[in-house]
Order: sequence, then structure tokens, then C-alpha cells
Amino acid sequence: MKTLMILNDPPYGTERTYNGLRLALNLLQKAEGLELTVFLMGDAVGSAKVGQQTPSGYYNLERMLKGVVARKGRVLLCGTCMDARALREEEVVAGCRRSSLDELTEASLCSDRVLVF
Repeated sequence: MKTLMILNDPPYGTERTYNGLRLALNLLQKAEGLELTVFLMGDAVGSAKVGQQTPSGYYNLERMLKGVVARKGRVLLCGTCMDARALREEEVVAGCRRSSLDELTEASLCSDRVLVF
């Protein structure tokens, strides 16, 4: 089964992106044969920035995205959104990559389900 998850909110300040990644990690752990794509749009692209330092005991989205990649999930970032925030490809978590609206469109058409946070 193919699942597309679109995350829009900033990395911190709300918990939508955090909760979306919690669900992504849980799906990858429990759903055998799942093909998961996480697409970061808008302020959510900041979630993939390397070097995040959060207080002890606080969630860290960089680590969560590394977990998605380690579990064979695909993480794509909106290129236009990256440009608007001056986020360069070399500044993002290894295994995450720049993408486009065309690739998001294709992923949407090919997915069995689309979840939006």
C-alpha cells in the first residue's frame, strides 16, 4: 500500500508536524509492505534542517526524520518552499531531498491514501 503524508506546519510552535511524524514512524513500524512518502511543504521544510538542538526531553524533528529515512520512508521537500526560506539542499537531513509540485502531484495520483497535517 502506498501512503502519502503531506506536512505543512512549522517544525516547532505547533505539534502538527510532530504528530504527523509520530504517525509516520508508527506506520512504518507496524504496517508491513507500506511505501510511505512524507512531503514537507511551507514552513514544514524547516523540519529537515540539520543541527537542531532542542532541550533535553523535548522532541527533535531532525531525529524523527532520520528515523523515517532509516525505516525506508521517503522524505521530499518542496523546492519552492525551500527557496522561499533560503534552505539549501546541503542543509537538510541525509536521505531527505528537494522535490517539486510535479513530483507531489505524481505521488498524490499513485497513492492509495493521502494524509494531510
